[in-house]
Amino acid sequence: MHARLLPAQRQAQILLGLGCVLHATVGALHGLSVDEAHYLLYALHPALSYFDHPPMVGWLQWPLVALEAPVAVLRLLPGLIWLASGWLIQQLAKQLSQGSALAADRAGLAAVSVFLLAPLFNVLAIGLLPDSLLTLLSLALMHQTLRLMQPLALSRPRDWLLLGLLLGLAGLSKYTAILAALAVALCLLRTHGWRLLRQPWLWAATLLALLLVAPVLVWNAQHQWLSFVYQAQHGAGTGWQLRPLLTFGLLQLLAYGPLLLWAVPGWRQATSGAGRLTALFFVLPFGVLAWLSAGGSSLPHWTAPAWAALVPFAGLGLACALQQGRRWLLTTVTSLQAVALTLLLSAMATGLAPWPNSEPGQTQAANPFADLHGWDLASERARLLAPAHGLNALAVQHWTLASRLGWYARPLSVQVLDHRVDQFDLWTAPLAAGGNALLVDWSLMPFALPVGPAGFDNCQLLDSMPVRRWGTLLSEFRFYDCRGWQGGSGEQT
Repeated sequence: MHARLLPAQRQAQILLGLGCVLHATVGALHGLSVDEAHYLLYALHPALSYFDHPPMVGWLQWPLVALEAPVAVLRLLPGLIWLASGWLIQQLAKQLSQGSALAADRAGLAAVSVFLLAPLFNVLAIGLLPDSLLTLLSLALMHQTLRLMQPLALSRPRDWLLLGLLLGLAGLSKYTAILAALAVALCLLRTHGWRLLRQPWLWAATLLALLLVAPVLVWNAQHQWLSFVYQAQHGAGTGWQLRPLLTFGLLQLLAYGPLLLWAVPGWRQATSGAGRLTALFFVLPFGVLAWLSAGGSSLPHWTAPAWAALVPFAGLGLACALQQGRRWLLTTVTSLQAVALTLLLSAMATGLAPWPNSEPGQTQAANPFADLHGWDLASERARLLAPAHGLNALAVQHWTLASRLGWYARPLSVQVLDHRVDQFDLWTAPLAAGGNALLVDWSLMPFALPVGPAGFDNCQLLDSMPVRRWGTLLSEFRFYDCRGWQGGSGEQT
């Protein structure tokens, strides 16, 4: 029997191993994204918490940043988190499966395949975001909740304390972890009833989780509850509309792939009511984020923890569909999703979008992959230009332009010349009246020069730098010597 189990297990292991190699290779071929650089700056400025997120994403990277590890090495961390997430998905699919051990093993292999072919999970495996961490911890919470839903679970202190540890770590990773915690509570209450509240180890787990997230509360208390105010405003949006909701649904399908739709029949095949109840780890966060998207406040990667919780069910559905002989349909969908993933990773590595330039020599319009290239070279140019002209600071007109410069051009400080309160206001003192700076402008996010009563006295172009990949012009950086800051702010967005 054991020999019969090995093929599916080995195939799943091989797929996870190939995924790690793929992510490390692609990650070594392009520069940092804006969010990656922002969270690496967290590690450069250790703190109890930060303006827009809890601190875990910075804390985890601090040792490697302190050792001045190159970007290719830094990206091994999200790769390992992806690998651990894939292993948990395999275990959950096997745990939820019914039938023989061989059938469970096949469900685990199918779930790993779905995880590997989902485009956005691969993006999170290359660049570390809070969502990468919450994806892993949501899967771990789902696994631990299934253990605690067993009849004798109330008498196992170790399992309760592990639950508290996972809840605390999730809370240190992202604020939407509260939705995973709600799923845990509903699953356990539905299984054990209100007698659960008389369980002392439940309260010990709750206390442990609160102690772990205490740094976030302390930091916010010291900073006028900045994070909570920002998150409340960020999530409020601008009013409910149907069109953003439909756009959200389409983007979700493209980002995670149609293979996850097999979670619907897979959910029906789960071993027990307890197993099916864990679908709340998808329903709650996805439902809330879908509702927020109707107000114009949502990004595709925010739902990654929710979709990850659905992957084990998709594995069950796919394994059953294969047994029923639907190979032609699954082969077609799998092939299309594999092609889409290949195009995505190729575009990330090369910076070339899957459409040609409209005119030779012009930058590609709306090319999202151009953002991953050229910032290291532009920062090096800025580090040479600034001291040569007696300037000791860089300036940009939006925070998204500051993160890469802040990382690559260190130790030069970066001033953000806008009215928006953000993390850079906590890291860098405002530019003094009469101050000078090297202004960096990027062609894919250009601003009018901040000259006048609310800006500098004057700005003179010093240099420009085109960014090319494979002979294609992706973008251009311009560097200005700006003098006589008048204490106002640059153009707002």
